[in-house]
Amino acid sequence: MANVCFAGITGWAAAPIVAAIERAPDLVLVSGVSRSAAGTGSVHATVAEALAAAPADVLVDFTSASAVIGNVSTAIRAGVHAVIGTSGLTADDYAELDQLARQHGVGVIAAGNFSIMAAILRHAATIAAQHLEHWEIIDYASATKPDVPSGTARELAESLASVHPPAAGVPLADLHGPGEARGADVAGTRVHSVRVPSFVVSTEIVFGGAGERLVLRHDPGAAPDPYVAGTLLAIRHVADAVGVRRGLDSLLF
Repeated sequence: MANVCFAGITGWAAAPIVAAIERAPDLVLVSGVSRSAAGTGSVHATVAEALAAAPADVLVDFTSASAVIGNVSTAIRAGVHAVIGTSGLTADDYAELDQLARQHGVGVIAAGNFSIMAAILRHAATIAAQHLEHWEIIDYASATKPDVPSGTARELAESLASVHPPAAGVPLADLHGPGEARGADVAGTRVHSVRVPSFVVSTEIVFGGAGERLVLRHDPGAAPDPYVAGTLLAIRHVADAVGVRRGLDSLLF
């Protein structure tokens, strides 16, 4: 039986995940964190207050890029494992959390996207990269999403970097026009972030070769239901290893 504290309990993704935790026979939701709803039932303003009020085994964080580092660091120092569903963290951020987690002997699972299908896309892309030389990533999200690129796109680029960097195109210095049009360099991959209404977080990777293309794309709907199963899987397995593990595919494959 694992006791769970959920940070971001009033957020967009929370409702179906919290409901699934409450239905699960092996999980218990003991507290939540939300500044706007603090004082309502077992909801507290900070992670520190929530953990002091009700000891937890796992912190689940679906908050914001500005809050997640502090939340997870607090949990780690308290000996609480952490599942991070918040995007906006860099590779350096994860390296710092990994060092802290190892010092305190706890596990952290972080995924820019807890969808099973998104994890399959990432896994398939790393397989494709073993045989292909050219690729770029297109990262789609709503007009109001502040972090670029999305955690999904960033993790995908970093996974591909572990295989090999894509073949270089025209150097930025040799382009005719603004270099920004070629997107951002994320772990060696060009990533283009599109921010317009109607998208949630869609991710597309385009592989190109002589006379052919391979396109892999994940499109979630407007509801957060795709992220439920993956989050519960992470909660159940976060204690299996010390340190930070990146991506849901680290549990699936």
